[in-house]
Amino acid sequence: MIEIHEGTAQFGSFLTVTVGIVVLFIGKRLNDQLGLLRELSIPEPVTGGLLISILLGLLYWGTGVSIDFDLAARDVLLVYFFTTIGINASLADLRAGGKPLLILLAITIGYMLAQNLTGISVAALFDLPAAVGMLGGTVSLIGGHGTAIAWAPQISEDFGVANAMEIGIACATFGLILASLMGGPIAKFLISRHGLRPTVQEPQDVGVSRQQADRGIDHLDFLDAVLAIHVSAILGLVLNDILADLGLQLPLFVTCLFAGIILTNLVPRSFPRLSGRRWPTRTPAMALIADIALGTFLAMSLMSMQLWTLVDLAGPIFTILAAQFALAVLVNIFIVFRAMGRDYDAAVVCSGFGGISLGSTPTAMANMAAVTQRYGASHLAFIIVPLVCAFFIDLVNALLIPFFLRTF
Repeated sequence: MIEIHEGTAQFGSFLTVTVGIVVLFIGKRLNDQLGLLRELSIPEPVTGGLLISILLGLLYWGTGVSIDFDLAARDVLLVYFFTTIGINASLADLRAGGKPLLILLAITIGYMLAQNLTGISVAALFDLPAAVGMLGGTVSLIGGHGTAIAWAPQISEDFGVANAMEIGIACATFGLILASLMGGPIAKFLISRHGLRPTVQEPQDVGVSRQQADRGIDHLDFLDAVLAIHVSAILGLVLNDILADLGLQLPLFVTCLFAGIILTNLVPRSFPRLSGRRWPTRTPAMALIADIALGTFLAMSLMSMQLWTLVDLAGPIFTILAAQFALAVLVNIFIVFRAMGRDYDAAVVCSGFGGISLGSTPTAMANMAAVTQRYGASHLAFIIVPLVCAFFIDLVNALLIPFFLRTF
């Protein structure tokens, strides 16, 4: 389970998941003990994951020993989570999300343009090429680690940025940290300032309320939810293969999300099922599985960050990230909140947009989960945010990145 090679301790997949669960519990205990973390709706996996990554960094600086985690199982958890979001989506929500979805998409595209221009402008202050600014823009921030890793070799070769990979990964890593810490405080500020509350008390999309936890969850309810997730994921795999054959490459979790939406809205509630139960849309068991999958995924992502690899790039990167952070906060408070309706759903969307703007789709969902578990459910936010950040952003970014690289 642990292999030690040239000063690196390599943790196998099974042990990595186990450590991720422990880290999630550490985050929960810290949030329970420190009222400020709860007050700011900092997600529990963020608290635990950042603490462990810092401790592992200190271990490396003190002893020269690094720890490398096998994250293969982490991607399965991501599929689980987004499949539950699809299963919880009703046609009524999708219809209600039509106009807000288009508004949020338009804002996000405009923000992506501003993010690239900000990165390029700050890079120019350090007499760095525009390509470095792009690495501190949508390549690594909205794009995340995957996009940064994909584009870094080409940027290095075409624009002479020898350390493009290191810059991209550094920006994506610190952006993820900022995104994880941004969403909850922004939502708290908006909710408190405008006295916002959910108009209707509904079941949670992620996690369970204290009342639901007190009533308990039947073991067959839990198993039925797992079965529905697996059936939807199988359909998502088939859809992914079909789209790949047609030349459209999408992340697996996106097609699994769509598969969950399809089955939830096409299979009649009265349709006979092996379990003898109705399709488990918005059940406490489904919400519990979503919470476990998302929390463990994010804990594993953050605890595995190798912070010691980023120190040498601190100057320009921190300046770029400071400017990007300020831009994200201003856009969230003065544009996203107002355009989305200035209500409770808009505040929850803002917490998710904080995750989108500098981090990743799971970060956006974790931010919203932390906020809704404190203040109340927001089905609209959990429909439109993942559709924007898990589907449209990658398509837009694939066009924007080459355009900016050619133009600047």
